[in-house]
Amino acid sequence: VQLQASGGGLVQAGDSLRLSCAASGSIYNSYAMGWFRQAPGKEREFVAAIRWSGGTTSYADSAKGRFTISRDKAKKTVYLQMNSLKPEDTAVYYCAADFAIIQSTMGTRSAYKYWGQGTLVTVSS
Repeated sequence: VQLQASGGGLVQAGDSLRLSCAASGSIYNSYAMGWFRQAPGKEREFVAAIRWSGGTTSYADSAKGRFTISRDKAKKTVYLQMNSLKPEDTAVYYCAADFAIIQSTMGTRSAYKYWGQGTLVTVSS
């Protein structure tokens, strides 16, 4: 599985952005796909994840109420709609995927084998 993230950019606080992650290769119903982010000098952290089958989602506390993860199975693409962006959301955002991820590990970085190249989101104050 190869993942291609896109949609990052420079926005102002309060603005919205939608990130996309297009997958190539076989995505089975057992897959989960997630978004992680890494700010300068910080570790990569979980943002949101979604099960390919059923669409069950999981969010980090920092994303709840502002970000929405969704998927388009026909396009094999996962989206991250980010609203009310804050300067602290500035980071490189990575998409990730793997199969047989159980609900309790959807937010665990080490549970994902496949990673995209990242897209930079910069939020100015």
